[in-house]
Amino acid sequence: MSTATAVRPAPSVLDLDARLALVDAAMSVRLAEAAVAFEVNTAHLPGADPIPHIAETPLPAPAAVPPPYRTPLADLLHRARTRIEADGWCRDAVFDEAGAVCPIRAIRLEARGDRDLAHDACVALLDAIQDQFADAETIPSWNRQQTSAGPVLAAFDRATHHAHTHGQ
Repeated sequence: MSTATAVRPAPSVLDLDARLALVDAAMSVRLAEAAVAFEVNTAHLPGADPIPHIAETPLPAPAAVPPPYRTPLADLLHRARTRIEADGWCRDAVFDEAGAVCPIRAIRLEARGDRDLAHDACVALLDAIQDQFADAETIPSWNRQQTSAGPVLAAFDRATHHAHTHGQ
């Protein structure tokens, strides 16, 4: 019967606590030197306090702008249109490197996880598109045919108006 002996790595020169203590001491020295340098560099400044006091008055909260549409569907369509205006319109992809988005992605982002509302908004947008372009089969296929964001934004406007006037 043989006994195996465990091989242990050689202990390091300094353990973790010793290294942390050294770093703490070095940082304390550096901070003390920085404090002295600050005092020397600001000694010539007039006034007793070289560091100006910053008032801690809270900034006023921005005024909440009520949504222009009271119905969930019209509000979602309006927000999606606004997102396309702000982020840019994407024609051949869901989104691009610059952050531009296609109409469906704008709707999904603004729906904030409400899949039913996003679906209803896509249906409303497709209906508004097909009112003007009867041969449009899907939003993406119609979107790829556009040469600018103008027709896309106009379709959102028509869909939003319809949803608003029909209380959707």
